[in-house]
Amino acid sequence: MPPFWLCFVFIIGLALNLGWFPTGGVGTGFLENLHRLFLPSLVVGLSTAALVQQSLRATLIDTMKADYVDTARAKGLSASQVFRRHIFPNSLISTISIIGVRVSWIIGGTVVVEKIFSVPGLGSLLIDAIISRDFPIVRGLTVFFAVLVVTVNLITDIAYSLADPRVRLD
Repeated sequence: MPPFWLCFVFIIGLALNLGWFPTGGVGTGFLENLHRLFLPSLVVGLSTAALVQQSLRATLIDTMKADYVDTARAKGLSASQVFRRHIFPNSLISTISIIGVRVSWIIGGTVVVEKIFSVPGLGSLLIDAIISRDFPIVRGLTVFFAVLVVTVNLITDIAYSLADPRVRLD
């Protein structure tokens, strides 16, 4: 489900019908800010968590069927040792890829979520700058978001080398 649709579902269901959360904006104190930012955070988290969980589950199932897992069990390792040493580390590679791509997507996707929930942030600033045709701000924010995406990709590559010693950063 796209995040902008989840925004409207949560606003209608949890904010308007049940009255549990405000429809947007920011508060004055820390606890009020947490209360107001819960729905936007939930939207961003749910749109990402389902894909990451589904990918990790599928990779874990595939890895459990591998021959080296049977060999580790035949050597007498306990189920937790097999999982910790062989199954989980080898399943992390594709999950790290998906997390890296999704974090890059979140950087761009929060622009819409910020605007729907009236949260003052870089996303709202970007949309306001586009509407008012303030091109220097649009260019600056675009470069800033691009640098963030490149940084996330670098961190993803470093995480590859930490998760799998066979991957080298040369």
